[in-house]
Amino acid sequence: MTRTPPARLIAVDGIHGTAVRRAARESLERLDRARRGGISHWDASGVFDELRMADPLAGRPSARTLLLLYAADLAFRLRWQIRPTLAEGRSVVAAPYVATAVAFGLAAGVPSAWLSNLFRFAPRPAEREVTGALGRGRPDQLGFVEFACRHMARVQARTADEILDRARAGLRLPASNARAKG
Repeated sequence: MTRTPPARLIAVDGIHGTAVRRAARESLERLDRARRGGISHWDASGVFDELRMADPLAGRPSARTLLLLYAADLAFRLRWQIRPTLAEGRSVVAAPYVATAVAFGLAAGVPSAWLSNLFRFAPRPAEREVTGALGRGRPDQLGFVEFACRHMARVQARTADEILDRARAGLRLPASNARAKG
């Protein structure tokens, strides 16, 4: 009797949205067709879409506010996408997952203890992949870190490029001074 492998949560983390999406599709393709559940992308709740459309007079959110919104979106994804898929016995790819948000938070100067406490509700993935690929896509395909750098209030006068490089280091990816093409 052949034993069916258990459903798995696979985390794909990275800085660039197009690269994370591509890596998530590749991770999903490597799974047994019968066990594929799908991909859970960030902003499934639409909270960041709402932020994109906010009136400029509302001001720019802080890094902590963006992280709280990310945690709320992840809770939504877990409740409506990830856990139900796993309960059906199918594997799911979360793109991105916790490591991306933590890397952004550390890069923006948020204390690691605060970040650990914020994301303690999220289950550990069975497998984790970090993509270092660069990508520059359409504004609606930005990754969380790219989006946050474009929309947040500046923290301690850091530039978006500095935060991106620090987040890369947090994910143990090489820093890149080169701009992505495409």
